[in-house]
Amino acid sequence: MSRVQLALNVDNLDEAVAFYSKLFNAEPAKRKDGYANFAITDPALKLVLLENPGKGGTLNHLGVEVESSETVHGEIARLASEGLFTEEEIGTTCCFATQDKVWVTGPAGEKWEVYTVLADSESFGVSPEPCCAGDC
Repeated sequence: MSRVQLALNVDNLDEAVAFYSKLFNAEPAKRKDGYANFAITDPALKLVLLENPGKGGTLNHLGVEVESSETVHGEIARLASEGLFTEEEIGTTCCFATQDKVWVTGPAGEKWEVYTVLADSESFGVSPEPCCAGDC
């Protein structure tokens, strides 16, 4: 199953989690200091909340979560064949998970990632992509 990811900056994580729990009738799938994500079934959505005081209500980045590394590598090849510049991160730790991913940038500067989660991590991680750290 693939699902669209929407990563939002929020001013107050507790308030945002309370709101989105009510909106989607679901509890976070993962919650860490300054971070929460919801794995919504209907509609198929991965909602990521990144606490960034002063940037609340803004888009952090977008993505598509896919089932496997093979799918990520297929997207790397496909996007490159379409002439899009890609930034690959294989085996990176970001957002409390080890992931394989590829990034592309849309025409207005919006960041998109196609990724798969390989394993959970206890640390947020360090990623060369500034969106993962909430700097977008």
